[in-house]
This record gives sequence, structure tokens and C-alpha cells, in this order.
Amino acid sequence: MRRVIGFCLVGLTIAGSAGAEPQPRNVVLFIADGLRDGMVSAANAPALDGLMAAGVRFTNTHSLFPTFTMPNATAMATGHMLSDTGQFGNTIYTAFPMPGAGESLTPFLESDPVLGDVDAHFSGNYLNEETILRAARAQGLSTASIGKLGPSLVFDHTARSGQDSILVDDSTGRPGGIPLSEELRARLGAAGLPLQAPTRGANGQAGTAEVPGTVAANVEQQGYFTGVATEAVLPLFKARGKPFVLVYWSRDPDGTQHNQGDSLGRLVPGINGPTSLAAIRNADSNLAALLAALKSQGLAESTDVIVTSDHGFSTISKESATSFAATQTYRGVPKGQLPPGFLAADLAHDLGLALFDPDAKGAKLGPGAFPSRANGLIGADPAKPALVVAANGGSDLVYLPDGDRALARRAVEALARQDYVSGLFVSAALGPIPGTLPLSAIALDGSALTPMPAIVVNFRSFSTGCADPTTCGVEVSDTGLQQGQGMHGSFSRADTRNVMGAVGPSFRAGLRSPVPASNADLGKTIARILGLTIPGKGQLVGRVLTEALVNGGTPTFARAVLRSEPDAAGLVTVLAYQTVGETRYFDAAGYPGRTLGLDVPAPSAAAETR
Repeated sequence: MRRVIGFCLVGLTIAGSAGAEPQPRNVVLFIADGLRDGMVSAANAPALDGLMAAGVRFTNTHSLFPTFTMPNATAMATGHMLSDTGQFGNTIYTAFPMPGAGESLTPFLESDPVLGDVDAHFSGNYLNEETILRAARAQGLSTASIGKLGPSLVFDHTARSGQDSILVDDSTGRPGGIPLSEELRARLGAAGLPLQAPTRGANGQAGTAEVPGTVAANVEQQGYFTGVATEAVLPLFKARGKPFVLVYWSRDPDGTQHNQGDSLGRLVPGINGPTSLAAIRNADSNLAALLAALKSQGLAESTDVIVTSDHGFSTISKESATSFAATQTYRGVPKGQLPPGFLAADLAHDLGLALFDPDAKGAKLGPGAFPSRANGLIGADPAKPALVVAANGGSDLVYLPDGDRALARRAVEALARQDYVSGLFVSAALGPIPGTLPLSAIALDGSALTPMPAIVVNFRSFSTGCADPTTCGVEVSDTGLQQGQGMHGSFSRADTRNVMGAVGPSFRAGLRSPVPASNADLGKTIARILGLTIPGKGQLVGRVLTEALVNGGTPTFARAVLRSEPDAAGLVTVLAYQTVGETRYFDAAGYPGRTLGLDVPAPSAAAETR
């Protein structure tokens, strides 16, 4: 296999160094979900490491905050930041009951039926921006998105017939899945591949507080997706003789790191046990197979291959000395640990309001009960909540449907008292609140159609003390998973530091680029490579990564720090970021001493204070 990988990379490197513009130009975007940059090496991920050594390795990378899958998928797909797409988390508040999510007001969006519901409710396109796959097929290119349920569909989420873009994910061949065209069905049959995607099997087992989670990587399901890409889709695209865009979204290592059973209840090894390492190798083998297929089918010299991860990853902590919820007793929750939905439970307790479960028909929750999916409706009436908590993991979203400023201040004061909180961001509509920064400071205040959060809560993070702290980060997480398993979503540098690289005719060879880069930049760069003109409705966008392109210019960049006014207890939310022109890249944020990677120097001329 190593010989095949090397041969494939040589072909791609030669194409990248030849002066002529190859035609047609193809793009393969490979996403290794949840892959940490510091874990990419010749030992752990030889195909990925070799690709970036031959082409471009971005060394100053950024996942968009909140550092979740669906937000970053929309950034890649559209080139827009989250306040334009409205994809503020994997779980958001939609303000209407979602049929595909059991009539919940806080749906989890990694679902083909749920994405159809939100599109139908928000003018046919909930993102309110055009995706690169939709623009590409409108210009006659072949398009496909294959892999993990949810983010794969986002790249052409309004094309649900199966006749335009090819979509193959967990739901393929099952109720609610996007249908397969007859053309693709024939190709799958000829390749001996079933028309129904396999499940995750043992890899999908998260375990309990008493039973460890999985010790198996997601090999079978991803083997199927890789077979679909290499044995059916690429040959189909070659036969068509047109340029193409292929997105491959590898669930590993993310899914395995979430569910791994190597570290139940323990922070070490956490997400660095043998099961997580096997998941990294699994994703890398998928990439190697795609590279080999491009070479064997004569497509390597005309194809740009871009690799990224949507976010980094951390080990889960469930510890707090200040939480009321952690003092209560719950079935299935170790004594003294935070239960799922602790943020909603603590807010309801501190504000003296009732708590209801939006994912259980608005059922009222009494002592000893926590929300089934960690989300919460807070107030007197679940049909008209005063606050809504959309729980996501390393950060949570708090909505105030009525925009009550007084209640917002009380909520901020309650949140700031918790030791698991590290930084608060609030809507400008609530007015300035000491100890917080505005959502606009982190590009979360834009033209979105979906409801905008009133408060974004970042959770505390730290490292367990390894040589590269971003590979052994820990974060408090509002999740049903256990302490010692894996999560992301925080403003820790362990979560904002993702993987980015590229090789092919459009890209320079042997470049290590220190210029800040983000997932939003990928959408803009792919559009440039393919010559796509995509008018934007929102203004918060990424940039073209010219420094990585053949004959492209290298921009300058700067670092800066933004600080809030202190609250009554002296807490200050601090944001460390970088800029390339008007484009901002967020490194880490929170309360100093509570966020991994927030190594903020003393104020200087480059620093701002709000």
C-alpha cells in the first residue's frame, strides 16, 4: 500500500509543478472528521502526511467556532461564516416543531429528513447561501458527496431527488435517505456494491457510565463509502468526460473518538488510546484508496485534492465544584458528576424557573431527571419558553425568544458563577454586559435566517500535560457521553486547530504555509479553482488561499487580542485572533486560565479593549 501511495503522490506533484493549466480541472475534498493536526505523522497517517509534504501543509489552521461538524461543513460548502448560514451548532433552536426530529424545537441537524424540514421552513434554503456543489452542477460539472450523515448532504442540501448531485450517506437505501439514480444503481451493481449503506455496527456503541464504549473503528461503513467513490462514482465521472467535484466525508476519527471505550471515567489516555489511533489509520486508508483510484483511472494529473478536518478534538470532563446539577442524584450518572443538560438545569435552578424537555414533547423535569438530549426549555410554559438551551458539547447556545434584557443579565450573572464556564458572548440586541464580548466579535452576528442565539457559552478546557497540548486537550462537555470519551465545540486551541492541506495542479509543491487559514477559506478557494461565480447574500466570508496557489501572492497577517470589560467579580472574556486583511481567524477565547491555548500577553499596541 505504501508503494501505491507514493506513486500516486508523485503523479499529483508532477501535475502541480507543470506550468500548463490542465483541463478539465477536478476537485476532491476529503474531510477527516475530528482529526487533530498534531496527530498527523508518517506513522499515524502516512497518506495524509505524504500528500501535505508533496503539496501544501497549512500550519496555522482554524476551525470556525462553535467548533462543531455542521457549522464547519456549511463554511466549507458556502465560503460563509456561521452568522450568514445560521448553522450555529449541530443542534440549534428553530422556533418551530421539527417533524423529522419528533416535533422538537431543538433538532439535531445531522439528519437528511431534518435538513429537509429546515429547508422547507426557511424559504427552501435554510443556509440562505448557494453551495459550491450546486454552483458547480449549474455550470455543467458532475458532483457527488459521500460519507457521514448530515455534513455530506449540506454540500447540495436542496438537491434531494438523487438525479442531480450524487449523495451517499448512512441513510442510503433506508427511509428518509436521498434516492439513488438509475445510473448510479447500475454502477453499484456492476461493482458488486449493495444499494444500502451498512450501519456503524459496533463502532456506534457509546457505552454507559458502567460499560465502556466501542473498541472498533468505523471500518466497514467507510469501506463501503470508499468503494462507492472509487469503484462507482469516479468511473462514472470519467465516462461522462466532464470536470467533477467529489466530497468525501470520513466519519473517522470523530465517531470513534466520541464513542471510544479505552478511557471510561479517566482523562488519560482519553482520546489517545489504541481505538482512536485505529480510527485515524482508518481515515488515512480511505484517503490512500481515493488517491490510488485517481492515479489508476488517469485522473490524478487533472485533479486537485484538498484535505481538511472540520475541527480538533478533546477528552470529556464532567467535573464541577459549583454546579447545582452535579450535587443531585441521577440514574446512570456517576455521583458528583455533571449530568447531560447541566447548563439548562443550573440556569433553571438559579433563575427559579421550571425546566422542560424539548425532545420529549415538552415534558416537565423534576428532581433526579435530566433532559433526554441535554437541551432545555426554561420558563413557565414549554410552548412559550423564556430561555432555550441548545446543548452541543464543548459549548452551548442560549436563546431568549422574547429578547428580555433583564433576564439576559440575570442569566449571564448565573452562568459566570459556574466554574465550568470560560467566556460568554452575547447578542448586541441585549446591550453591553460586563464580562462578555458581542457575538459580532466572533462573526456570529450576520444575515442568518435561523434564530440567532442570545448567549453563546464556552466551557472550560485544559490539557493533561503532553508535549503538544492540542493533542491532549480536555473540556467540560454538555453531552450524554461519559467522562474520558471525546467531544469538541469549545474555544480551546485543541478544538480550533484543525488539519488543512492540498496537492494538485492548482497548488504549490513542498510548501508549509504559516498564513492563517480556515474552513471558510476552502469554499472560496474551490470556487476560484473551478471558475465559479457565486453571489453572496451575507458579507462574512472566507478568502481565497492565494498563498497556496501556483503563482498566487502571499498575504501578510497580524495577531490581536480583544478583551471585555470586567464583570462584578473581575471576570473578563478574552479573544485571541489573527487577521489577513479583513478576514478574521479565531485562535482561542474565554476566561484566562480556563481556556487551553489562551496564552494572552500583556496589552500592547496590537490589542483592543472593548
